Amino acid sequence: MAQVDGEAPAPSESAGNLSAKAVEEAHLAAVRQEAEESLHAFVRHFWTVLEPGRRFVDNWHLRVLCRHLEAVTDGGITRLLINVPPGTMKSLTVAVFWPAWEWGPRGLPHLRTIGASYAERLAIRDNLRCRRLVGSEWYRRFWGERVVLSREQNAKHRFETTAGGFRLATSVGGLATGERGDRFVIDDPHNVRQTDSDAVRLGTLRWFEEVVPTRLNDLERSAIVVVMQRVHVEDVTGLILERDLGYEHLMLPMEFEAARRAVTCLGAADERREEGELLWPERFPRRSLDRLRKTLGSYAAAGQLQQRPVPRGGGLFKRHWFPVVDAVPAGCRWLRAWDLAASLPRPGRRVAWTAGVKVGRAPDGRFYVADVVRLQGGPLEVERALVNAAAQDGPGCAVSLPQDPGQAGKAQAAYLLRRLAGYRVSATPETGDKVTRATPVAAQAEAGNLLLLRGAWNEDFLEEVSAFPLGSTRDQVDALSRAFAGLLAGRPPQIFA
Repeated sequence: MAQVDGEAPAPSESAGNLSAKAVEEAHLAAVRQEAEESLHAFVRHFWTVLEPGRRFVDNWHLRVLCRHLEAVTDGGITRLLINVPPGTMKSLTVAVFWPAWEWGPRGLPHLRTIGASYAERLAIRDNLRCRRLVGSEWYRRFWGERVVLSREQNAKHRFETTAGGFRLATSVGGLATGERGDRFVIDDPHNVRQTDSDAVRLGTLRWFEEVVPTRLNDLERSAIVVVMQRVHVEDVTGLILERDLGYEHLMLPMEFEAARRAVTCLGAADERREEGELLWPERFPRRSLDRLRKTLGSYAAAGQLQQRPVPRGGGLFKRHWFPVVDAVPAGCRWLRAWDLAASLPRPGRRVAWTAGVKVGRAPDGRFYVADVVRLQGGPLEVERALVNAAAQDGPGCAVSLPQDPGQAGKAQAAYLLRRLAGYRVSATPETGDKVTRATPVAAQAEAGNLLLLRGAWNEDFLEEVSAFPLGSTRDQVDALSRAFAGLLAGRPPQIFA
């Protein structure tokens, strides 16, 4: 029977007088009902169809995955991004069980699903698994009247139902013109071995931006689901998050990090509570993970296991250099420094950020980062952010602005200085490259002399500084370097009335 030992509903003890056949029929009816109501139950009961002889090892994260996919089926989510480590059943759940569950148990055999991966052979592998599941004896026994595979189109890369649905396998960049689906499932769009190739990686990003959105049947109701491990700061996940493309983000690292707890529209998604608690200890115990980390190396392990990629050659700052405190000492001398976006957002280019970092120097010589203001916007929005931040910081906090070379930069600086009249403001050009400017503050951080005041901005700040200098954004580090240099100079900025 297509079920896991001990997982399927057991026959009722009150059925002692019923015939064995009646008991079995009641049992199968219960299995069918449970599978139709829950994707997770469907995965449990039909695991042995795809993995005969292998024990099904359940875990809470599988229920979380299934719950979010059910929300896609119900229309509550149309854009879903899933970051989980390799080996956690992401492909089987998202690309195999879910499409089969939508067709049969949920009674939607008309749905059309496009499955893509960096290699077509991987997409075809999942296509074959899905077809084997749909064509299995137990699946046909329960839902054979709903799902009838077409004889005219039943190939390994594409098979169809008589209701008009299909499951199509393709590779990144290989989708034929004219093909559209109700579901576009992208499973591992990047080849781990090629992520350091800018040409290959940028080609994938261009395909994701320009092709995928146009391959949907209904721009409002059709869904895109991306499931992947992080492989680079500028991978598909990085693009989705940087551009704020409206995806629900389900991120489950191998070891729990409370500051990065996954929260989606369905609520808190990560059920763990203890820092460092493992995602799936029965499958990935601590000893095995330690060996895997040594094999992968710190760079690959950070991305593939923790979903926190740090680029090779990066790492001027380390995350553990920044202790977080709940209060700052009295007597700090404050300065908020700004890094201003050089350009407006445009299609096909990285979105520019403006950041203002408030840093204080305590009487004992230590430095405290107390607040970060960060935004993407035009000149008017930037101007408004500067004025609002100055008002909130008060006249006791100096302001430091960068002055770009050339007449336009001088004019912008003069205008902003006038808008901040009444505050202690200075505008000076940047000197040296970004790494040179950041090195002194990195030395203080390594020595334990740079602390963060607890706030909602902490995680974004730590993500950027730990990836510097090769991360996708550097605005917060540039502002931090400017603030540190201004405080270290030991002289108050020029006052403009």
